[in-house]
Amino acid sequence: METRWEHFPHGADIGIRGIGRSKDEAFEQAALAMTQVITDAKRVAVREAVNITCQAPDDEILLVDWLNALVYEMATRHMLFSRFNVHVDDHHLDGTAFGEHIDRQRHQPAVEVKAATYTGLSVGQNPDGLWEAQCVVDV
Repeated sequence: METRWEHFPHGADIGIRGIGRSKDEAFEQAALAMTQVITDAKRVAVREAVNITCQAPDDEILLVDWLNALVYEMATRHMLFSRFNVHVDDHHLDGTAFGEHIDRQRHQPAVEVKAATYTGLSVGQNPDGLWEAQCVVDV
């Protein structure tokens, strides 16, 4: 099975889920799912790299910290990201987000993600052995 991302319904907010063969891939796909809430990631060129490091007491909080670090970088750098490299080891994440500065005409952002939340938060392996990382993002 390929890595992938999904959205799931949640009232006024949007649930995101990253699925991969490893925890790293699931975190990467969750970040991609968050980008897809904002715009079509295929429209976002890989022009710049931004390094992000996070540490948390568990993988669930690490996921929220990772996604909120991306929200912060998008807001302060006026960027969108379309590719991610993540390595998670013992609740420590080293990641790189690749993207470009926002071009409102080309990217046509639909909404602004304000934050990743603890709602619907989970990180773990499903019965098929794939890793899933999910939460609800506030839009």
